[in-house]
Amino acid sequence: MAIDSDTLRERLDKATAHLDPPYAVVDLTAFDANAAALAARSAGKPVRAASKSIRSRDLLDRALGRAGWAGVMAFTLAEANWLVRSGATGDALVAYPTADRGALAALAGDPQLAAAVTLMIDSTEQLDLIDTVCAPGRRPEIRVCLDLDASWRPLRGRVHVGVRRSPVHSARAAGALAAAVARRAGFRLVGLMSYEAQIAGLGDAPPGQAALSAAIRIAQRGSYRELLARRGAAVAAVREHADLEFVNGGGTGSVAATSADPSVTEVTAGSGLYGPTLFDAYRAWRPTPAAFFACSVVRRPTPEIATVLGGGWIASGPAATSRLPRPWLPAGLELVGTEGAGEVQTPLTGAAAAALRIGDRVWFRHAKAGELCERVNDLHLVDGDSVVATVPTYRGEGHAFL
Repeated sequence: MAIDSDTLRERLDKATAHLDPPYAVVDLTAFDANAAALAARSAGKPVRAASKSIRSRDLLDRALGRAGWAGVMAFTLAEANWLVRSGATGDALVAYPTADRGALAALAGDPQLAAAVTLMIDSTEQLDLIDTVCAPGRRPEIRVCLDLDASWRPLRGRVHVGVRRSPVHSARAAGALAAAVARRAGFRLVGLMSYEAQIAGLGDAPPGQAALSAAIRIAQRGSYRELLARRGAAVAAVREHADLEFVNGGGTGSVAATSADPSVTEVTAGSGLYGPTLFDAYRAWRPTPAAFFACSVVRRPTPEIATVLGGGWIASGPAATSRLPRPWLPAGLELVGTEGAGEVQTPLTGAAAAALRIGDRVWFRHAKAGELCERVNDLHLVDGDSVVATVPTYRGEGHAFL
């Protein structure tokens, strides 16, 4: 979707004129357009909503209410339990293994939760931990999903492309773990997941880096071909021991490619709903920016610099400029290289800085999606030039799950 920067700034400023920064907004027109685009790119396969990238029950409900969206991928078990108990979803897949004994006890003690929540595993040690919390004969059957590592390891493993997640990498290892789960009382293997971070979470067009872009694209093509064969073989090996309900893969950056894998039955997405800056470096599809936060200009240390209060909302990941928030509106602002985005103040330079006055708003975009919500209690939902609702984030509801 084409963006007219001046019009967008005018809309956001008008809609939030009654608010005092810092605050965060979500443009509902862009959010809904992104949700529709992600569902269309999944080619008929359900899109599971990644809650870590949303972190607001109201916006999670909005996404799940759209055609093509079904189920939640939670980031902790405590969060999954809360979402099910609150009625946000009846299908919560926990994306990472858990050692939260309290949340496990809650799951084992509630048949409704046990029927709706699926735990992630990549070893029998995780099953052992669950058994120490509540023995198999004293609890409902626990649903589990096997995490297949999706990283690419060419040159006989001497090169590693991707993130380091699960020890289960080969089809043989997946089959062996599935067989072990099948032999265990109190567990039911219902799914397999593989997240190809080197494709879904890595932009293939970093600005101004042509050589790196070319290298990333070559690696992604090789990784995709390898994973297509290995994931298919792993699914077949696991199905010898379990009647799988789903095979999950992908993320916002690979929805179309992952959906094309015949072994995959559903894809995951979440960041694409908000459209953070990391996805500006993707060629295949770039979401429309939908989430912003505003800071006030409070100083003019020089005629060429405007300083806002706050702004240092840094994203997780490697310490790099790509993790810094980006001053977005008015267009033509830049962070000062020697200071970056500061905890309590952020100086800004660039062509637009000279025209800013004390009290003016500067609109930023976060580098990652859901992490924005850890900084604010509320999200102001904008439709046109009006705030039509204000909804709580997880933080606003008193939860900090991770």
